[in-house]
Amino acid sequence: MAETAAPRIALVIPALNEEQAIGATLAEIPVGVVDEVIVADGGSTDATREIAIAAGATALASGRGFGRACLEGVCEARGADIIAFMDADGADDPAFLPALLAPLKAGTADFAIASRTRGVREPGSMAWHQVAAGRVAGFGMRALYGVAYSDMCTFRAIRRDALVGLGMRELTYGWNIEMQMRAARAGLAIVEIPVAYRRRRGGLSKVAGNLGTTVTAGTRIVSTFLRVATQLSGARLEGLRAK
Repeated sequence: MAETAAPRIALVIPALNEEQAIGATLAEIPVGVVDEVIVADGGSTDATREIAIAAGATALASGRGFGRACLEGVCEARGADIIAFMDADGADDPAFLPALLAPLKAGTADFAIASRTRGVREPGSMAWHQVAAGRVAGFGMRALYGVAYSDMCTFRAIRRDALVGLGMRELTYGWNIEMQMRAARAGLAIVEIPVAYRRRRGGLSKVAGNLGTTVTAGTRIVSTFLRVATQLSGARLEGLRAK
């Protein structure tokens, strides 16, 4: 009997001015766990891209926008069967990549998302409002779709064909929650993996760095939630058209 070929895995890392962290982040990726590392650079004015290239990653100029960077990374990874995502700031621990990928490789899940709130968090790694936002969003998605998420962090992995089928369109910080909502609504097999979470290695957080960035990111996330929640699924829409 012929052996089934191992799935090809790409790791997409959206980045913007992360020269203090990107080198160490890439160095920590376990050898042999992923086949390709793509750093999707959103217009860094520092040495992020140069450091990524020197470390052996593909450095992609994606244009501004967190979701845009993720989407461009997916487009770049055309030959991948599974796409993993991770932040560039060193807060996500790459040692948990095998655990995140395991259910997809085994065929027991389509989408695996890391949960920082269910894992061990380094003091100061998450602000209270980040924890609260994840719980509120999780409550809303459970009410809508019956799927209980406890977090909406970047660290996740999904089958590429399943992701393409979701019809993602959000190019901002709403990308993560849009993926979770669309995955739940599509009936994908979803699993949460508790992970350890650390403080960023340097630089300023683009989401929780100050009041302005927090408000901007929060507004994008809320508007994305409302937009996706009020959209009819393809199946329901076709049913209405047939009446």
